[in-house]
Amino acid sequence: MKQNIVIKTPEELEKMRVACRKTGRVLKKLADAVEPGITTGDLDAMMRRLTAEEGGKATFLNYNGFPGAVCISINDEVIHGIPGKRVVLPGDVVSLDAGIWYDGFTGDSAITVMVGVTDPDVIRLVENTRKALAAGIAVVRPGAHLSDVSHAIQCAAEGAGLSVVREFVGHGVGRHLHEDPQIPNYGAPGHGPRLKPGMTLAIEPMLNLGQKEVSILDDGWTVVTRDGKPSAHFEHTVAVLEGGAEVLTLAN
Repeated sequence: MKQNIVIKTPEELEKMRVACRKTGRVLKKLADAVEPGITTGDLDAMMRRLTAEEGGKATFLNYNGFPGAVCISINDEVIHGIPGKRVVLPGDVVSLDAGIWYDGFTGDSAITVMVGVTDPDVIRLVENTRKALAAGIAVVRPGAHLSDVSHAIQCAAEGAGLSVVREFVGHGVGRHLHEDPQIPNYGAPGHGPRLKPGMTLAIEPMLNLGQKEVSILDDGWTVVTRDGKPSAHFEHTVAVLEGGAEVLTLAN
């Protein structure tokens, strides 16, 4: 299937940088606020306030009907958790996924926070999901195949004894939250479109401590592991430049 991959102009890339930096700053503040006793609703209210202070709009709010400003997924929840009354407890792993619209463009980024976690397997999950994201970003350069990114993530994940969620993938991002191309977190190298300067990609490994299979809860949004074991999620928006990858959603 032919994909319509948007190449951003230098002017559009600069606007992307601004939107993505705002996303990164706000996500870091949310992550720093995660502690025992805070509710996911508190974090959602914080997202709304910080986004307004940045002069932007929360990308996820009302996106296809999603009711929150930020996705908050805890423990066996993989992605798309809806904020509400749930209280964060010691030992939880909390994944935050957020984006900010600004000046016609959006960033998209995610982080998983450990709340007093002592279980070495859970620590291994979170640390190696972060490393899998870094492995995927490391192969981004003009001329590389898109599946080279997918393969690097899969190798990092499975090399650490983790499983890769298949049903949900990374994607292009820019004027729209979801653009072409889709970016699976698994696959053989050397396939798919070649990367070109001006592409902007949301790379986001979603890895499970147990099996790869997932289900969607009755709320129509929250994705959970079928075996009830924890999951972790990290994401950055990345631009393809002549010299390689530029991570746009850093908190600076």
